[in-house]
Amino acid sequence: MKQLHGLESLRQNSRERLGHPILAEQLLRDLRHCRCLLYGQREGASVLLAELDGQDDSLYYERFDQRIDLTLTGEIVRDDCVPLTYRLQGEHLVVTGRCSMLPKVCGVDWYIGAGYSGKAGERARLKFKIDVKEVLKKVLESQ
Repeated sequence: MKQLHGLESLRQNSRERLGHPILAEQLLRDLRHCRCLLYGQREGASVLLAELDGQDDSLYYERFDQRIDLTLTGEIVRDDCVPLTYRLQGEHLVVTGRCSMLPKVCGVDWYIGAGYSGKAGERARLKFKIDVKEVLKKVLESQ
């Protein structure tokens, strides 16, 4: 299940009344140099499978759907298990959750798709979306 961390920082960094456009602007700044780590499990222990960096030129706020789209790229470092969890780390915001290479898996909030081959040494190119409405709701609930 997706979890959002660092919401207090987003709220504290806003001098204006927090709404969708202001929060989106903060998120765009926060995620400018983001990093995403994909983990699997091997014999009950978490195993780092890939380190992905956010591509600055792909960071975009879709006003109509009120979401932020970004592309993550990086090298797959291990291929002895499948990705199960992820950690997207911005400057303050951290998004953690479950992922899968298979579509329509129960309890998964990010289908990583065909951009992840699962082969060590190859580059992954994945799309990630952040629902600004969902983040705003969580920020306001945390007050």
